[in-house]
Amino acid sequence: MTVETEAKKGAVAFDPNAPLLEVEDLQVEFRTRDGVAKAVNGVTFSLSEGETLAILGESGSGKSVTAQAIMGIIDSPPGFVTGGQVRYRGVDLLTLPEEQRRRIRGAKIAMIFQDALSALNPVFTVGFQLGEMYRIHRGTSRAEAKRRAIELLELVKIPAARQRVNEYPHQFSGGMRQRVMIAMALALDPDVLIADEPTTALDVTVQAQIMGLLAELQRERNMGLILITHDMGVVADVADRISVMYAGRVVERAPVHDIYASPAHPYTKALLESIPRVDHKGKRLNVIKGLPPALTNIPPGCPFAPRCAVVQQRCHEERPPLYEVNSERGSACHYWEEVIAR
Repeated sequence: MTVETEAKKGAVAFDPNAPLLEVEDLQVEFRTRDGVAKAVNGVTFSLSEGETLAILGESGSGKSVTAQAIMGIIDSPPGFVTGGQVRYRGVDLLTLPEEQRRRIRGAKIAMIFQDALSALNPVFTVGFQLGEMYRIHRGTSRAEAKRRAIELLELVKIPAARQRVNEYPHQFSGGMRQRVMIAMALALDPDVLIADEPTTALDVTVQAQIMGLLAELQRERNMGLILITHDMGVVADVADRISVMYAGRVVERAPVHDIYASPAHPYTKALLESIPRVDHKGKRLNVIKGLPPALTNIPPGCPFAPRCAVVQQRCHEERPPLYEVNSERGSACHYWEEVIAR
């Protein structure tokens, strides 16, 4: 459908020449009995066609909340987007009414959730749930929707798709359920795919299969892919760029090879050092001491200071901006040069 046709129907007129996705100074807070939790605090990044951006960080760093804000699915209350912009093809999605956001959700920007068993409805067949995307968004008949559901199952390499389309989620293994979730996300051919911990609770072999499938489908469709994970080993072979999050902020951003070769933030360096290595067999794993700060009471200065190996007094008093390391890299550390040199 052309931009002119969409405009005539009252839909949003996107600019095909504008960047695919731009997130700028995004801020999300949750208003709870214990206070206001600043879950996302000034996150900025961009995504191009065919590019994979990995967002890394521990649980509670704000990765999934960032994805939910982009999708427009934050429960409100208690969650509120309090600032920033999320621009898809030049249009700020945060300014659109909910009806227009619903048209974009799934059709332009889709998301794979981390717990496939919880995300799928146990009382409906997989085929019904896949076909529902076409019935609601495209108005297709039940027969046509089922035919397309079979095509989707074949696309994500589920064997005997014509038979399995009539089965229920509990009849699929964890890896196959995740493939169903990928099929559901791809149903309407989105330009942006957000994968939130897509390999959680899967064994190593199945993880590799799922990541390989995502990479293959991305190449075929030239999608922009945002991969959310806490596992740095998962993204090494698939990501183009990485944004590392801590306590709701991006603390480092860089091309993937730069992150692994010479991290510019102590948190990134600590994450890399905690990856199990074959040549360290029999030795204790490195751990990051301490815990992330409570988001309702983020301390002044650098939030990573209490756990940092290069901390100095300035770190407790002055919150570092995202310093420009070079045109492609940024680090929210006052002493990033020292970190790279170590």
